[in-house]
Amino acid sequence: MINIADTIANELGVNSIQVNAAVALLDEGATVPFIARYRKEATGGLDDTQLRTLEERLRYLRELEERREAILKSIAEQEKLTPELESAIQAADTKTRLEDLYLPYKPKRRTKGQIAREAGLDPLAQSLLQDPRLDPEQEAEKFINAEQGVADVKAALDGAKYILMEQFSEDADLLARLRGYLFQNGILTAKVVTGKEEEGAKFRDYFEHSEPLKSAPSHRALAIFRGRNEGILQASITLDQDEEVITHPCEDMIAQHFELRDEGRAADKWLAEVVRWTWRIKLLTHLETELLGDLRERAEEEAIKVFAHNLKDLLMAAPAGPRATMGLDPGLRTGVKVAIVDATGQLVEHGTIFPHAPRNQWDESIAVIAALCKKYNVELISIGNGTASRETDKLAAEMLKKHPDLTAQKIMVSEAGASVYSASEFAAREFPKLDVSYRGAVSIARRLQDPLAELVKIEPKAIGVGQYQHDVSQSKMARSLDAVVEDCVNAVG
Repeated sequence: MINIADTIANELGVNSIQVNAAVALLDEGATVPFIARYRKEATGGLDDTQLRTLEERLRYLRELEERREAILKSIAEQEKLTPELESAIQAADTKTRLEDLYLPYKPKRRTKGQIAREAGLDPLAQSLLQDPRLDPEQEAEKFINAEQGVADVKAALDGAKYILMEQFSEDADLLARLRGYLFQNGILTAKVVTGKEEEGAKFRDYFEHSEPLKSAPSHRALAIFRGRNEGILQASITLDQDEEVITHPCEDMIAQHFELRDEGRAADKWLAEVVRWTWRIKLLTHLETELLGDLRERAEEEAIKVFAHNLKDLLMAAPAGPRATMGLDPGLRTGVKVAIVDATGQLVEHGTIFPHAPRNQWDESIAVIAALCKKYNVELISIGNGTASRETDKLAAEMLKKHPDLTAQKIMVSEAGASVYSASEFAAREFPKLDVSYRGAVSIARRLQDPLAELVKIEPKAIGVGQYQHDVSQSKMARSLDAVVEDCVNAVG
C-alpha cells in the first residue's frame, strides 16, 4: 500500500508535513483559495497551483486505495490470495496496473476456458505448454470424455487452447509490455465509413488519416472521436510494419514472454496457433479499446487545461473601469438591442434599433445611438461578437465619424454566455421587469466595465471557452472551470 502523503510530496517536491496539513484542511471543508490565502503558515506556503494538483492527486490516490481494498477482499474470498499476489497488488501504483493484476480473478460470465477447465482439460494445456516435445493429438486422446463434453481429440485440443488463451491474455506483466509497445509504436488511424462521405464532409481531413498514437494532439484526437460518435469515422490502432513480416510483432512478444520458440517440436505449431488466437481474438480488440480510451482521456485533460486557460484570460481581462457604457447586442431581423449602463453598472435606458436587413433603418439607427451617447456621456461602446457583429461595428464606426464631438471608444467583446445569463434566475432577480432580450445587452456592456464581476454570474461552461467543450467529461470540466473562477476571485480579492 502506498503512502498517499509521501507520494504527493515527492510529486510536488515538498515535504510530507505540508501535504498532511493541506489534506487535513481540505477534509475539513476548506477551499483551495481559502487555504492558499489564509493558511499559508499551516501548509508551508503551498500556492494555489500546488494545492489544485494536490487535490486532484488526493482524489485519484484515495480512489486507488478504495479499489485496492475491494480487490484484495474479492480475491481473499475466493481463497486465491497468495503472499506474492498480495505483495504485487499492494505495490501497484496505478489503476491500470491494479486492474491487470485483478483480471484473472475478476468475476466474469462462464467462458470457454472455464468450461474446458471444468471438463478436466487444464492438465493437457499445461503439459503441452511446459513440454512442447509432447505430441498434441496423442496427449489429447487421454482426455477424451464424452460425459464431460470432450467428444474427440479436436474438442480436447480446442479446450486446451481456450485455457491457454485466457492464461496468456490475463498475465499482468505481459499486458503492461504489450500496452507500452503499442503506445510507443502504434499508429492512430481514421477512415471514413463507406457511404458517409457526403454526410460527413466536415470530417474530410480525417477520411484517410494516420499519425503516431503517442504524439496525437488533443484537438485532432477529439475531432476523430466526434466523427466516430456521429457514425462518420472508424478509429483504430495499427502498426507500421513491413509487408514481409509474417507474424505480428505483438504475437512475437507473447511467444517470447512465455519462452515459446518454433524448434520443430511436436507441439510448437499448435502453441504458435494458440499465441496467434490469443492476440487476434483476446488481446487486439481489448488493448485497442483501452488505448483509444486512454487517448481520449489524455485529450480531454489537455483540452480542459486549454479551456481553463481561456476562461482565466476572459475573467482576468483588464476592466475598462467605472465609465458610462453602451451595450449593443447585434441582430438582423430582430434588431440590435441597446442598453446604457452608468459608471456603476446600473441600467439607465434601453431600446431596439433596426439598421440591418430587412428594415435597413441605417440613418435612423445612427441618430438614435448618437443621441443616447450625448445624453448619458457614453465613453465606451461594447459590441457583442455574435451574428451581425461586423455590420453593427460598422454602424458604430460611422456614427462616431459623423459625430466627431463624441469621444466614445468602440470595442468588440465576447458575448458568449450572454443569452444564458439573460434567461437565468440571477438575471431575473436583477431585472425582474426587463424583457429577456435586453438583459443580454446589459451583460455585454457590463463585461467591458468589469469582466470578472459580470462573468462570474454565468455558469463557466456556458461562457464558450473551447471548440470541443461538449465532447469532454462534463464533470471534470465543471470541476476545473469552477476552480478557475475560485482562483480568479481569490486573486482579485
